[in-house]
Amino acid sequence: MGAAATTSIANDAMISIRDLRVSYGTREILHGISFDIRRDETMVILGGSGSGKSTLLRTLVGLEKASSGEIWIRGQNMASATAADKEEIRKRLGMSFQGGALFGSMTVGENVALPLREHTELDDDTIRIMVRLKLDQVGLSGFENYKPSQLSGGMKKRAAVARAIAMDPEILFFDEPSAGLDPVIAAGIDNLIVKLKRAFRMTIVVVTHEMASAFIIADRMVLVDKGHIVALGTPQELQQSTHPRVRQFMDRIAEPEVHKELDYLQMLTEGNDL
Repeated sequence: MGAAATTSIANDAMISIRDLRVSYGTREILHGISFDIRRDETMVILGGSGSGKSTLLRTLVGLEKASSGEIWIRGQNMASATAADKEEIRKRLGMSFQGGALFGSMTVGENVALPLREHTELDDDTIRIMVRLKLDQVGLSGFENYKPSQLSGGMKKRAAVARAIAMDPEILFFDEPSAGLDPVIAAGIDNLIVKLKRAFRMTIVVVTHEMASAFIIADRMVLVDKGHIVALGTPQELQQSTHPRVRQFMDRIAEPEVHKELDYLQMLTEGNDL
């Protein structure tokens, strides 16, 4: 286990990140991180609030621009790729956003069909068939005419996944797939991610802070803290790590500042009881 930077690109890497730095104005969020995401693996990016994990995901999918460093996808350096090359690569990526990001004015079927209509020349009948297939794959067969407002939270997540896999991507990204769901529904989303990985041999990248989900879906995990990589390895390797920051995250130990706040609140409460 480790996060040592290297200059070479691994042969089995679907995504390679080298000395990646991302800044918002004068504030640097990611401080020169480097690691590989292997072909056909599920990589879970872990980290607390403000750790930089969401910025990392947004940079990988092209929603944020790197200040410096390199991102290689399918052997292509995105920094030097032509606009046409980038467009071709992005067609091979699928993204399921945290809130689903479904268009409320469209039906579920129209949402799933959107990337097919934008990026292919398929006829309407073929698109309708593909939409039904994708919805069936995520357990939403028969819901193509529903509006997102008519779906439960878990169903919206599944519909978002159906749209993300509409183009049969080689790489599928998830942003907090279990966020806001009860444990039973969240377990269903975890099982869906595992099923998709096995059925389609996709490379899957998941950003989450949900440890229960992470241990179900991950082949490997990377722990990001304050813009740095603290640990990289299998779930078992992170579980056995003695690194203080890893242990704090794994064992859910509060920050010292949080302890101070709790002590202060307890003092106020005890004072009110007098």
